[in-house]
Amino acid sequence: MPFPTPAQHELVVLIRPGLLTYGTDDNGNPSGLEYDLTQAFAQELGVEVKYVVVQPEELEAHLVGSRYHLAAAWLSPSTDETMQSTPAITLTRDVLAQNEASLPLSELAQLSGKTVHAMAGSRQAETLTRLASEIPGLTVVTVGQGTSLDLLEKLGERKIEFVAIDESFEEIANQYVPNMRTTLMLSDTQPVVWQLGRHPNPELRVKLNAFIERVQHDGTLARLEDRYLGHVRRLTQADVIKFLGEVETTLPKFRKSFQAAQALTGIDWRLLAAVAYHESNWDPNATSYTNVRGIMMLTEETADHLQVSNRLDPSESILAGARYINMLKEALPDEVNEPDRTWLALAAYNIGPGHFNGARALAKHLKADPDSWYDMKRVLPKLAQPKYASMVKTGRARGGEAVILVENIRSYYDILLRNAAPFAPTPSAAASLTRLVLEIEERRKAYVKRIAAAKTISATEQDETGETTLRLPTIGQEVKD
Repeated sequence: MPFPTPAQHELVVLIRPGLLTYGTDDNGNPSGLEYDLTQAFAQELGVEVKYVVVQPEELEAHLVGSRYHLAAAWLSPSTDETMQSTPAITLTRDVLAQNEASLPLSELAQLSGKTVHAMAGSRQAETLTRLASEIPGLTVVTVGQGTSLDLLEKLGERKIEFVAIDESFEEIANQYVPNMRTTLMLSDTQPVVWQLGRHPNPELRVKLNAFIERVQHDGTLARLEDRYLGHVRRLTQADVIKFLGEVETTLPKFRKSFQAAQALTGIDWRLLAAVAYHESNWDPNATSYTNVRGIMMLTEETADHLQVSNRLDPSESILAGARYINMLKEALPDEVNEPDRTWLALAAYNIGPGHFNGARALAKHLKADPDSWYDMKRVLPKLAQPKYASMVKTGRARGGEAVILVENIRSYYDILLRNAAPFAPTPSAAASLTRLVLEIEERRKAYVKRIAAAKTISATEQDETGETTLRLPTIGQEVKD
C-alpha cells in the first residue's frame, strides 16, 4: 500500500465491530477507542480514513491480504512470524465468564468436558484452541456474527455456560449482564497491537511507532480510555439490577414525557431518562432537604427561571429539565465538542452554573483544560477543599458529587441504549406528543400570566399603602386579563 498522503491516498484501516473497537449509534455515527485512535493518527498525517469493516469470521482471511495499512481489532501479535505489528498499545489478558448462579471454576483442568464460546477470529478463540490441545474434553465453539456482548447476554440468560472474553471488556459487560462473573484467567498478560501485514510501508511503520509512543505519554490514550471505561467502574451489581428492574416497571409510565422532551429539545430521550433516574429514581414527588423537587429535581430558582408552574408535575419537570440542559450546553464555548459538551453541561446541572464556572476558572489556573471532561472531573472535587475554594469567587461546593452524577448517568445511558429503542414515532404518536408539549406550554403561559398579575397587584398595593405585600395566586386559579 502506498504511504497515505493528503488528497491522494487514504489511510486504509481494517476493523471489526467490538466494544472497544468500532460501533455506530442510532444515527450511524461511529465510535470506539480504536476508531478514535486511528482518527487521531490520520489527523496527524493530514489524511482521510477508509474503514474496511469485517465480521469476526472474515478477519483472518483479510489479515493475510495486503489491501490495508493497519488492522485495528483489539489484536495481539500474530503467531505467524511473517506478520508484523506495532508496539503494544495496551496490555490485557483472556478470562472465562460464567453465570453467577453456576458453580465457579477455580482451575483450568475443570474445563474438561465443558463447552466454551468465543468470537471467531479473536485472540480468545486462539487461546481456547491452544487450551483444547492440552485439556481433554474441552469443546470450543466460535461464533462469527454479532459481538462479545451478544454472547454474554446469552450467558446471562443461561442459554450457554461459558464465554471467553477480553479482561478489558468485563466492566463494560457488567453494565448489561449484571449476573455475569469472571472466574479463570485463561492466558498470561498480552499486548494489544495494530497488525500491519507481511509487507507494511516502512515510512508508515516509523510514523505509527512514534504515534503510539506519543499517545501513551501525552495523555491522549488515557483520555480515550477514560471516555470509554472511566464511568463503568462506579455502579455496583446491585445498582445495575435495580435499574434494569425499574426500566421494566417504572420507565414506561414516563416514556411519553421523555420522548416529548426529545421532540422539543433534540436531546435523546434515553439520556433524559438517565438524568431523571439518577436525580429522583423516577419519583415525580421526590424532595430533598434543600427543597429540590420533582422527577428532574429542579431547584425553586431554576423552576422560576424556566417558568415551571408545578415542579411535581412529571411532564412539566421533564420538559423544563431538558430545556435547562440545552441552555447549559449552549452556554459553553463553541469549541467544546461532544460528548464532553453534554457531560460538562450535566455537571453544571448538578452543581449550578455559578460553581461550575468557578471550577472552569480554577481549571485554567491549574493548567487544566476547562473544555475537557477528562480534566474537569479531576478539578471539580477540588472545590470542596478550602485551599482551592478560596481561589474562586463562588466559594466551596461539592464538586465531587457532580462528577459522580455525570459518571453514573453515563452508565445508565449506556444501559438504556442497549435496552430501550430510539425515538422513532409514528404519525399518530408524533401528533400525541405534540399535543402534550402544547398542553404543557399553555400551562406555562398561564402560570406566567398569574405571576405577572400578582406582581401588578403587589405593586399597586405598595403604591397605595407604602407597604410591600406580595400576593401570589394559588396554582390552578384562573386569572382574568
